This record gives sequence, structure tokens and C-alpha cells, in this order.
Amino acid sequence: MILITGGTGYIGSHTCVELINAGHSIVILDNLSNSSSRVLNRLHHITGQTVEFVEGDIRDRPLLNRLFERHDFEAVMHFAGLKAVAESCEIPLMYYENNVAGTINLCQVMIRHGLKNLVFSSSATVYGNPEKLPLTEDMPLSATSPYGRSKLIIEEILQDLHQSDPQWNIALLRYFNPAGAHSSGLIGEDPTGTPNNLMPCIIRAATGKLKQLCVFGNDYPTPDGTGVRDYIHVMDLARGHLKAMQKLQENPGIRAWNLGVGRGYSVLEMITLFEQISGQTVPYRIAPRRAGDIAICYADPGRAERELNWCASLTLAEMMADIWRWQSANPDGYND
Repeated sequence: MILITGGTGYIGSHTCVELINAGHSIVILDNLSNSSSRVLNRLHHITGQTVEFVEGDIRDRPLLNRLFERHDFEAVMHFAGLKAVAESCEIPLMYYENNVAGTINLCQVMIRHGLKNLVFSSSATVYGNPEKLPLTEDMPLSATSPYGRSKLIIEEILQDLHQSDPQWNIALLRYFNPAGAHSSGLIGEDPTGTPNNLMPCIIRAATGKLKQLCVFGNDYPTPDGTGVRDYIHVMDLARGHLKAMQKLQENPGIRAWNLGVGRGYSVLEMITLFEQISGQTVPYRIAPRRAGDIAICYADPGRAERELNWCASLTLAEMMADIWRWQSANPDGYND
């Protein structure tokens, strides 16, 4: 049985589908701060399985202890965490308290119950403002925002934890830019409040919920001046988690893997392709750069291909089509 923290969130819910379809039993722990419990019925519809759900916070140690006492978990997939770069610059202490202190609390409970297999949702932001591309796992690490620094601090804590006890098996999965939705159109990205990721903002502009999309910066050293990112389909990302968990069975110690496609697309390229796939117009305006953003970021996913037998297989066009299917079927997200 696998414990999924943050399992009703965007990436967590799609990974739950992959785990269930692969025959794993799961328990979801989520405080619903940026997700909806309506995901649970959607997961049942997709997989045919009823998932145990516990509403709670990873910082609640008594709750975690009760959960571990009830179940014999074989691994933890840790998705729970705040994730907005701009917001982290405004309220950094909340990011450190939630992401860093929450992870420490989770690991202490795991130690108490003798569980030492962990898949951690890290981020490409741990590479900071890189001097060269593509990004490989052995490049120097740094951070340009409190969000990225929280992920980097957690990676360092987990490195220290493994150093102190080599029985720990930890996968550090450095995500690039997840987008897309399940092909059923039943689950997708539905951020609470104002979205921070590009694709939900594009959707809102295309459907009139947002007057204009703000393109933050057009003076970056890129072909069209807008930021370039490596966009990976969320289902490819979910499959990467399954492969990483399977790798833990080989006792690999602690290891980092990039989960990305291996090439970047600019904001304007993403807008243009979405318009072509959806037939919608996306009004936008150029705004000043955001604090903490960098010009270009894309992965070298070769290590994951060699060691996990994983690579991204879904195209950007499929990603856009799945996003539009999700949006068309759920114009108000999980509130429909």
C-alpha cells in the first residue's frame, strides 16, 4: 500500500490513476488547500476502484501516526506542498513552514514506523538560473525564489537523512513544467484562486474568465523574448512516478531524476499552438517580468531514460487537446 500526500492535487491525482491501474492500493492524505474532494469520485469513475481518503495536513503528527498505525505502507509519494513562485516571494515563511517543516514531520513519522522508501516531488527550480542547457542532474544547484529554495532545502535534508542511514531509498523527481489532463476529461488542473501556471491562465483568457493573459516579460534572451520552458504532459509525469517507485525496490539509495521532455517552448509558442488546437483566441498583454523567473529552462532527461526506462511519449499537441477536452467538459473545474 502506498501513501500519497497531496493526492487530490493536480499531479497527485493523475499519479493515483497510474498507481491504481498498475495494481497498487493507495491511501490519499490531503488538506484540500489547493484541490477538491470531488477528485475522488472521478478517480473511481476512471479506475473502477474506491480510494481511501483522509483529510489532513502533513504537519499534523498525531494524525500521521494514527494513519501509519492503521496501514502497513510500503512507500510514500510526497506531493503535498505549496508551489507558486510569485506567491513564495510574498509569503516565504509559509512556504518554509509548509514545505520544509511539513516534510521533516513526515520523515520523522516514517522513521518512527520503520518506513524508508520515499518518492519526493522536487522541481527544476533547484537548478536556479543555469549557466548552460540542457539541465543535467549533476549540475550545480541553487534557487531564485523561496519556493525553489524550499525544494532545494528538502533535497539537502533528504541527502543528509540518507547519509545518516543508508537504508533510506529516496527518489528526487525534478519536474519541469507539467500541463495537460487525463484523456477522459474527468480530471485536470483546477487551481484554487488565481492560477499561477501558464496553461490555466491561457484557458481563462480563452474562455473569457480573464480579460487578458499577462505574458510576464518579452525582453528575455530568447527567440521571441518570452520565457522558454520544458512542458511535460501530466500523464507522462505520472508514469515517471510509477517507474521511480519501482526503482526503489532495487534499493538505489538516494537518486535524482529529471522528468521533462528535453526541449523548450516559449510562452507565445504555447499560446499559438493552443489557439490552433482549440479554435479559441487568447487575448494577451505584455507585463513586467515576475520576481524569481528565469529566461530558459529545459531538461536533459537521459538519466531517467537509462535508469528508469522512462521517457516522455505524449506530444505538445496531445497535451493541448487533453487540456481543451478537460476544460470543455468542466468549464468551472470540479465545481461543475
